[in-house]
Amino acid sequence: MNTELLNKFEALPTPFYYYDMELLNETLDFAKREADKYNFHLHYAVKANFNEPILKCISEKGFGADCVSGREVETAVKSGFKPSEVVFAGVGKSDAEINAALDLNIFCFNCESVQEIEVINELAAAKGKTAQTALRINPNVNANTHKYITTGLSENKFGINMWELDDVLEVLKKSDHIELIGLHFHIGSQITDLTSFKNLTSKINTIQQWFYSRQIIVKVINAGGGLGIDYHSPDGQIPDFAEYFRIFNEFLELRPEQEVHFELGRSLVGQCGSLISKVLYIKNGLKKNFAILDAGMTELIRPMLYSAHHELENISSSSSEIIKYDVVGPICESTDCFAKDLELPQTVRGDLFRIKSAGAYGEVMVSDYNLKTLYPAQYS
Repeated sequence: MNTELLNKFEALPTPFYYYDMELLNETLDFAKREADKYNFHLHYAVKANFNEPILKCISEKGFGADCVSGREVETAVKSGFKPSEVVFAGVGKSDAEINAALDLNIFCFNCESVQEIEVINELAAAKGKTAQTALRINPNVNANTHKYITTGLSENKFGINMWELDDVLEVLKKSDHIELIGLHFHIGSQITDLTSFKNLTSKINTIQQWFYSRQIIVKVINAGGGLGIDYHSPDGQIPDFAEYFRIFNEFLELRPEQEVHFELGRSLVGQCGSLISKVLYIKNGLKKNFAILDAGMTELIRPMLYSAHHELENISSSSSEIIKYDVVGPICESTDCFAKDLELPQTVRGDLFRIKSAGAYGEVMVSDYNLKTLYPAQYS
């Protein structure tokens, strides 16, 4: 953190989110450049961060959008994403959301159940339209990530299981207002073991062969997203998009003219965001020291929800004395803790903390619990 920014932050009310737009641009450019080597198509997962300047920046780079609600679809289009490059996923699309997306003529609905296909067909028929759809199929691949964000295993709420596919094809035959254009896969989030993606390509190849044996070749293979970031060494870190895309290029067995699409979120925006918070009080106990911040689980819930790790930095202190602190928030919950026994320079009331790697699933998950105030985001 440079002195100019520190001086600026000291004059601002806290807590607030800070976005490094230079790092965001570098990350987007690198991802796009590596994907373009193989003519891969990139959609940004809006659920990761729908901050307006971030969305506009990403849309201006030529990314499509991956949305999981009607409001996300609407927000993406208002932020400059072309409807023809918007995909709509999610297990619980309401009739109103589907109708709104049909009116916008979005690129594709990623369908997650037999009944959803029937509903979209019925609603599209009422409008005299044909809905382009992809089947989200559970490949039963272990993403080796947190159990709460693993989504590609059998018998969870997401996607269609292999044993349902014969029934799906029967429904599709009767659905005159559905055009099957793709197969969609998503195995989880915050995946850092790239062998999981290699395993995914193997399953995609097998599933593709199942469809091919039934004379079905789709236009789009959507491999989802899930590429993780390094929460432990975050400064200036950009994920290894080169290796990520190389794996899919090398191991996916495509048919002629097939397109490969991805839906990346965290890996694009995770490292550009930080939560800036001020120390309200220091409590010194017999065995514990507490640094009480003005930000808590209402501003960044990931550490409390997933036991997620975020690097914390006291950007004010220049003390050479190192003390262990439990860094906690002000919320009326015992779980409201960012880190325990964290070694920090001696910390005093008024010091500023930077909680790093908060660009994804940070500001979008802010809550009004305790009616605390989050101040407007800052950018550089």
